[in-house]
Amino acid sequence: MSHLTEKQRNVVRITYWTTLGDLENLRTALAKGLDQGLTVNEIKEVLVHIYAYAGFPRALNGINTFLTLINDRQAQGIHDEVGRFATPLSISDKNAYGSQMRDKLTGPRPTAAYAKFVPVIDDFLKEHLFADLFARDTISHADRELVTISVLAALGNVVGQLKTHMTITYHLGIGKEALADFQAIVENFDKDKGVAVATILTEIEEEIELS
Repeated sequence: MSHLTEKQRNVVRITYWTTLGDLENLRTALAKGLDQGLTVNEIKEVLVHIYAYAGFPRALNGINTFLTLINDRQAQGIHDEVGRFATPLSISDKNAYGSQMRDKLTGPRPTAAYAKFVPVIDDFLKEHLFADLFARDTISHADRELVTISVLAALGNVVGQLKTHMTITYHLGIGKEALADFQAIVENFDKDKGVAVATILTEIEEEIELS
C-alpha cells in the first residue's frame, strides 16, 4: 500500500477549494501544486473534470483564478512546465465507448432506476463524462476519480455517490493508506465532512474484506 503522492495531495486541495468557490485558498493550492510538480496542463485537466460534478460556474471560476496566477507568475519570471497534451482520439460511437468505459470502472451492473426514468441523463453520462472526459489521457483514470471524490466530499450530502466513487478509486490502485490520506486532508478542511469520509472508508474496507 502507498500513500498519496504530493502531486495527488495537491489535486485534492485544488479540487476541494474549486468546488467550494473559495478562490483565495484555491490560488494558494494552485501555486503549491505548480511548485510541487503538477504541470499546467495537468491542472487544467483537473479543473475541466471538476465541472462534470460541481458545474460550469465553479470550474470556470477556478480556471480564471488559475489563468491570473499563471500570468502573475510569468510576470515574476516563473516559467511553469506546460506538460503533455491529451492524445487526439476519434470515437465513432461515444455512447458505446462510454458504456464500455463505465463498465470497466464500475463493473457491469443493471440499468439504474434513474436511467430508466430519464434515459437522456444516462446518455449524457456515457457520451460526455465516460467518453469525452475519460478518453483524455492528460491525467490518469485514478486521478480523475481522485478529483471526483474530492468534489463529492466538498459538496457533502452525496453519500451514495461518494461511496461508489471511493470504491472505484480503490480498485484503480489508490489503496487504503492513500484513501486515509485523502480523508485526513478533508478532515483538516472540515471536521464533519472528514468524519463522513471516514465512515464511508470503514464501510468499504469491511466490504472488501468480506468479499
